[in-house]
Amino acid sequence: MIKITVSPNEDKQRLDRFLRKYLKAAPLSLIYRLIRKDVKVNGLRAERDYMLAAGDLIELYIDEGQLEALSKKKEYPTVHRQFTIAYEDEDVLAVSKPFGLLVHGDAEEKKHTLANQVIDYLIGTGSYVPRIERTFVPSPVHRLDRNTTGLVLFGKNAEALRVLSALMREGAVRRFYTTIVTGSLNEELHLTGRLHKDRRSNISSVIDRIDDEHLNGKHIETIVRPLYAGKMYSVVEVELVTGRSHQIRAHLQSAGYPLICDRKYGSPVQNAALKGKIDWQTQLLHAGRLVIGDVPVPLEHLSGIEITAPVPPHWKDIQLALFDKEIVPHGNE
Repeated sequence: MIKITVSPNEDKQRLDRFLRKYLKAAPLSLIYRLIRKDVKVNGLRAERDYMLAAGDLIELYIDEGQLEALSKKKEYPTVHRQFTIAYEDEDVLAVSKPFGLLVHGDAEEKKHTLANQVIDYLIGTGSYVPRIERTFVPSPVHRLDRNTTGLVLFGKNAEALRVLSALMREGAVRRFYTTIVTGSLNEELHLTGRLHKDRRSNISSVIDRIDDEHLNGKHIETIVRPLYAGKMYSVVEVELVTGRSHQIRAHLQSAGYPLICDRKYGSPVQNAALKGKIDWQTQLLHAGRLVIGDVPVPLEHLSGIEITAPVPPHWKDIQLALFDKEIVPHGNE
């Protein structure tokens, strides 16, 4: 018999989901059979949807050999660290992601991702011990596109991950992005509409009307604040009130101020003109600020804090070429 004491990082999850993580090599049918016949929680039979609590004792009526056969040891590759740390405490890690790095793996790249780099870092500092944490993995609360740089929040434990995820859903974490747009923008824009995505082309378009619930698309809201208005280009800070995929790029295109060098949503004429001025060929978008609102226990210490990350070094040459000066100071890689 195997005895498992539920840890705080395994709290508040269903019994069947816990066992699926604990016995990674076991088919779902076997998980359900074990729950019916070979599992007790605190000495009693439990249903598959039983909600576990920290301190619960799970008795699994299999031997060590079966446990080894049904378990997959978590192995994480050692990867070169590319991110910088913007904020860290015992619960939360905020990192700045460089250009070109995926947050999660995809079909083509599974090893060199931000998530793997952060896990490798946390293993190295002792904040995460895979041998002990059989069902929990520190994870990002949100994501950025491969070509977007800047801040990504990670929960270092299960409670922090739950709280931060809820804050993101509720809009209690304000997200600010810096970008350069085509056109001279001199006043704040408060944009609303609906975002409709064409699945075949993976391109979104904005529908200006928001009063008709029967229209296709999801409600979006974007606030654009100019930081510097040049004759042909402007540096702006964009606040995402809602957070949809491609929202900033599509909404600014719809407003007449597309991001420079954006091959999907930008101006082909302007993009062609920029080729002779700057050495950059994709959208320039940086997640530079997070402002956290009221946070419940146990993360109340995060209430009201602001986390920032400077734009990457390649912004310097781009700004000098377009404005003859640096509007937003760059950081280091």
